[in-house]
Amino acid sequence: MAMPLSTARDTTVLVVDDVDANRCAMGAVLSRAGHRVVSLSTASAALVELDTRLRAGALPDAALVDVGLPDLDGFELCRRIKSHPGTAPMPVVHFSAASITPHDRSRGLDAGAEAYLTVPVEPEEIQAVIRAALRGARLRHESAALAGRLSRLAEATAALHLARCPQELADAAAAAAIPLTSGPVTAFVFGTNAFLHAGGVARPAQATEIPALAVLLRRAMAGCTGVRSVLAPAPLWPPELFGIEGARLVLARGKADQPPVCLAVPARLPYGQETEELLSRLAQSLAVAAESLRTYAEERHIALTLQRSFLPQSAPRLPGADIALRYVPASSRAEIGGDFYTALNTPAGLLVGVGDVVGHSLDAATVMVELRHALRAYATDHHEPAALVRRLDRMLQHYHPEATATLCLALIDPDTGETRIADAGHLPPLLLPHRGEASFIDTRGPLLGLGLRHPPSTRLQLGSCDGLLMVTDGLVERRGTDLADSLDDLRRTAAAAPPGTEALCDTLLDRFGDDLEDDVALLALRLSAGRGPSPSA
Repeated sequence: MAMPLSTARDTTVLVVDDVDANRCAMGAVLSRAGHRVVSLSTASAALVELDTRLRAGALPDAALVDVGLPDLDGFELCRRIKSHPGTAPMPVVHFSAASITPHDRSRGLDAGAEAYLTVPVEPEEIQAVIRAALRGARLRHESAALAGRLSRLAEATAALHLARCPQELADAAAAAAIPLTSGPVTAFVFGTNAFLHAGGVARPAQATEIPALAVLLRRAMAGCTGVRSVLAPAPLWPPELFGIEGARLVLARGKADQPPVCLAVPARLPYGQETEELLSRLAQSLAVAAESLRTYAEERHIALTLQRSFLPQSAPRLPGADIALRYVPASSRAEIGGDFYTALNTPAGLLVGVGDVVGHSLDAATVMVELRHALRAYATDHHEPAALVRRLDRMLQHYHPEATATLCLALIDPDTGETRIADAGHLPPLLLPHRGEASFIDTRGPLLGLGLRHPPSTRLQLGSCDGLLMVTDGLVERRGTDLADSLDDLRRTAAAAPPGTEALCDTLLDRFGDDLEDDVALLALRLSAGRGPSPSA
């Protein structure tokens, strides 16, 4: 009797029996059913044969093992087969003419065998048991393979959402799809300005191919949402485009107003329904990730525009001091935060400061704008830094109870050099004396928005040509680097910078400003010559 779906002629069965006549009989029964048969007389020979075939990638599909072998009994042989990861999936069927009690059959099943035959046995039963064992093994193999592919699909979905730009997303999608198809895959993602990014390409795209391909993908998905699979034969799919001549396109998008994403596989390769379903799921995940990237890019653009529109692009002219200001957004792959600076001329002196709303993107930028405007409004009546910090703390608690922020404010009398500083969870300001070593000013307090008690302002005396440097943490915080080490590096770099506040800011950005993970605000101030008491005063 042949196995269904013609699997019998594609299978090899190992028969292990020390009796020649039994081996021949079993082999004849299996051969008639279409199996290839490998016959051996000892357990040792069977283990050697399995090891050799395992190395060659040609393991038998099943083993029919006599219980009463002369060197190792069939139970021990089965245990050894099942204990090795490479041979454990192979089904084992025990048979015996002597060990036929329920205890013997139980020993065989406990050793890991799939079935136990008592001899004499009809040929049809042998064939049926082998078919059942092979069917179970095949189902287990297919289930394990599907579980592995679903696991890779889950990992791929997670990897897609780690992409920081459309090109990274396209590359990640192509890399994720290849193990699912065991064949070449090209992924396409539309980026900003409708530019089409290709991942997993076999060769660089020509300048004329991308626009034509973008039109093809949009037309293929016209009026559709969800997932759609279409065939794009040559010449619709240009020959050799991205190494694929004729393609099966798996397109997806969540909204009709969004551009589609696409996974392209060769049309000539046969993919089953399971592979198509996995590609469809991956395409859906790719569409979600692409939409998230576009939403993030739009929000980042709004936040950056808001940030820049409310921060002065040039330093104000303040009597008695030279001031330089800088705002540098994070790298294009990082989020915009709520960093800001301020420099005001008040009746009590120069009020300068830097701050940072905790969090990123549009929410942080919006709170930053309100915080900065509130500071300017409060400063018209109150000039003491600690009092301003307390009022800003109450404002955040009332209008933005979920928000917190750091802030460092300094009020400087340019005529006397008298300075008062209030710090709310921010990096301490760096004192840059005209003569002497640079040092951080010891001032601290809790974050804004927590409702905690803020200490009085710290007082110090600045001399003629002395300077202050205030920065947000995005300038110096780096993963894997101790903040104390970064601050010491900042201190030494600032102390060695050329004269002038503009040169100081340029030096710091040259040293620390590459590939910023967070946005940065800097404020550098130096009292003019002849202002403030002399250093010896």
